[in-house]
Amino acid sequence: MPVKFIDYYEVLKVPRAASEKEIKQAYRKLAREHHPDLHQGDAKAAAEEKFKLINEAYEVLSDAEKRAKYDRLGKNWKAGDEFDFDHAGPGGRTYTYHGPADFDLGGFGFSDFFASIFGEDFAHNRQNSGSGQMSYRGEDIDAEISLTVDELIHGTEKELRLSAPSPCSVCGGQRFSRGGVCRSCAGTGVTEETKKVKVKIPARLHPGASLRLKGLGGKGYGNGPDGDLYLRIKATPSGGWQVNGSDLETELVIYPDQAVLGDKTQVPTPHGPVQLKLQPGLHSGQRLRIREKGLPKESGFGDLYLRVRIDIPPEQTEAEKELYQKIRDLRQNNENR
Repeated sequence: MPVKFIDYYEVLKVPRAASEKEIKQAYRKLAREHHPDLHQGDAKAAAEEKFKLINEAYEVLSDAEKRAKYDRLGKNWKAGDEFDFDHAGPGGRTYTYHGPADFDLGGFGFSDFFASIFGEDFAHNRQNSGSGQMSYRGEDIDAEISLTVDELIHGTEKELRLSAPSPCSVCGGQRFSRGGVCRSCAGTGVTEETKKVKVKIPARLHPGASLRLKGLGGKGYGNGPDGDLYLRIKATPSGGWQVNGSDLETELVIYPDQAVLGDKTQVPTPHGPVQLKLQPGLHSGQRLRIREKGLPKESGFGDLYLRVRIDIPPEQTEAEKELYQKIRDLRQNNENR
């Protein structure tokens, strides 16, 4: 019996090289968008069909064996083409698909195309899915955390509010309940729960690093362990420090006499104060570098850059003003020569 080829990658709007994570993300987004309970009238009926097709596509592309079998077939077919499919089943037994009556898919609403390729295996798996206590590992969570310069260098403790996937209590994370796709979780197999966790951030984390926190991800099912939390580390400007990768920049204010004659001055850094020698003849806007006083990087530390700004003291004595006047007179005499 001819059936129409379905491009499951097109259904989920992902490329053929999509990763497991990309497929899962696309599926959950589309499943929620087209959930029939969110629509009314004719739109509800259309959403119902789209919802079934999205779940069918995910049933195939989320399973490594099904996806490999589908990809071998899909090399030679385009969406909408018709073909007669002879299927080599387990043990090499070959059968020809004649129609949906060939397999009892339990009302799960899969297409003839799906049944022609995966119907026997799917029906068999569904019949045996209720035997014994199932267990599987919880999902990993990816999150981003912004840390101040001080927190990156010295470490800290943070309380985070996370949205974590938890196995659906109705279908046990299997995506299907009796009669079809589980409506409780929109066929995603998970529900989202918000939780607060306290995490200890170790010292010397560099921007762009990923911190793995074991067991702080999504809940496992049955005897399965919880997933992990992966925190992507981001640096946020703080304390007057501007961030550029692992380098920092800040402003250094000096007085005119220091700029002309040079000096020794103590400057603050995120690692503590350091003594800095100022060379004579400094100009505003000049950048001075202090090595390895920036943020942590994979090996060592970045640098700290000081951007020079020349200013006058907030108050001057009469003697100081007289000296400034003498300097002006000398400069004007030199210009008039």
